[in-house]
Amino acid sequence: GEWSERLLQKKNFNLLNHFSECWIPDYEDIHNLAGILSHPQKKPDIPCQYIGWLSRIKKKNIAVEKNHLLLLLSGPEPQRSLFENIIIQQISHYNGTATIVRGLPNATTLIPSTNSLRFYNHLKADEMGVEMERAEFIIARSGYSTIMDIAALQKKSILIPTPGQTEQEYLAQYLSKKQFASWCTQKEFSIENSLAKARGFSYKFIYPGDENKLNVAVSNLLKKMEQFQT
Repeated sequence: GEWSERLLQKKNFNLLNHFSECWIPDYEDIHNLAGILSHPQKKPDIPCQYIGWLSRIKKKNIAVEKNHLLLLLSGPEPQRSLFENIIIQQISHYNGTATIVRGLPNATTLIPSTNSLRFYNHLKADEMGVEMERAEFIIARSGYSTIMDIAALQKKSILIPTPGQTEQEYLAQYLSKKQFASWCTQKEFSIENSLAKARGFSYKFIYPGDENKLNVAVSNLLKKMEQFQT
């Protein structure tokens, strides 16, 4: 509830206040992706800097393949497996092609692929980037790192928050209102209905510019350290 979240925030801030700076992976203005999660009414006592989005994915301008989906499974059990079972039941009836990344980097068992459906337990960053770019739509959890990757590539997405994770539920609804992403609950999810909604959704992507705020923050911190040492 709200009381427990305030208590957790206070504990987090007490830990953060031991550091010299707090770097926030978002933009401060209307280009932000996380709403109140990155712009709380009360911030830590130390200086806070917005350093822009952080993504491991580099855009390669790969052509989009019509009717090709990328489905990204992630997060804790049992919800990861529950969502995977829903996907497997439904994807066999999909007329296009799809890549399903199961989010299991340590798994040894594989789900067999077909001509139209490719299953992977895990993909490295460069391979994931290629799969994200070629997909017409990405269906994924609304975890913040995934959202930053989607933003980096300006991709059309359908977000399915992990049930019970209030931050993911907030992000999915917040980004839908900003028209950055379509969303649906896991309980109500169907590939057919979600795609119909997404195809009628007016996606508006966020273009914050090319300024590398992380490099600026690192450079400024190094200068402060040099001054401290002299």
